[in-house]
Amino acid sequence: MKRLSIIVLMVITLASLSAAGKSESENVATSSFSWIEGPEVEGLPGVNPLKVSGNIITAGSSTVYPLSERMAERFKEEGYSGVITIDSIGSGAGFERFTVSGETDISNASRGIKASEIEDAKKIGRNPIEFRVGTDALAVVVSKENTFLKDATMEELGKIFSTAKLWSDINPAYPAEPIQRFIPGTDSGTFDYFSEEVFDKNPEPMLSASHLQLSEDDNILVQGIKGSPYAIGFFGYAYYSENEDSLNILSINGIEASKANVDNNSYPLARPLFLYSDAEIMKSKPQVAAFLDFYLSYVNEEVVGVGYFPANEDELNKARQAWLDATQGAY
Repeated sequence: MKRLSIIVLMVITLASLSAAGKSESENVATSSFSWIEGPEVEGLPGVNPLKVSGNIITAGSSTVYPLSERMAERFKEEGYSGVITIDSIGSGAGFERFTVSGETDISNASRGIKASEIEDAKKIGRNPIEFRVGTDALAVVVSKENTFLKDATMEELGKIFSTAKLWSDINPAYPAEPIQRFIPGTDSGTFDYFSEEVFDKNPEPMLSASHLQLSEDDNILVQGIKGSPYAIGFFGYAYYSENEDSLNILSINGIEASKANVDNNSYPLARPLFLYSDAEIMKSKPQVAAFLDFYLSYVNEEVVGVGYFPANEDELNKARQAWLDATQGAY
């Protein structure tokens, strides 16, 4: 009888230890996402930025940069005390940092990731996850001093940014003055996108054009275009929006860059904006998961003010579901 009592006691003790161990394990799983607080927002866990610690490193598209900068500012305004690094270096260079050197937690991009970049990421143990965050109407712009150009067809854009030397080569009514071209650098997703849409993925005619200046810094392009009535260039809509007092935006094929025309896909140069990260990064660095959650929850409250357009709601919901899938079991 005594032996039976001892056995029962041991079973109870082991069961208690097992339960305690399970509870401790569950606490470990939930403690990393201790910033979750309050009701869900757009189907994602509520984020309390005051409870988020640790630094976040991002790099990539100059087009996405103003939007990510604004979301980071709001994250800090609401209590996040860490450091968010956002480098504006172009989508291609941003992907290289994310998929080759593994230096960044998030890659900002104005184009989709390439198959070769996904393969590079896998070599360093990363599986890129795509998050759609907005839509850009790529802006083709001229100086306010330009009084002759209001609209261009896609065919005319091909000539303006390649073989035409003088504006009168486009239309005899235009001035017989050299076309001065200011375009994003070759690491830019904007460069890639324009090349794809206007030159059927062959950038050589554009790169061979005369009077050409390239820069990864869109603000340099803005200054160059402002400086001459015979200059033209292109970049993300936000940079036009910031400088519309000194720049004119062209209609393309007679279609203005507007929310309505972006939504109905009639504006020929509308394109998606993305963030990319990785499930293991999000789990091992809860601050990254928190920022992405916050971004996807509130981006539509900021995107228009920055100068872009909201993504289609279905696309945003796919991005939010991708966040939930990536963090499954982490909280």
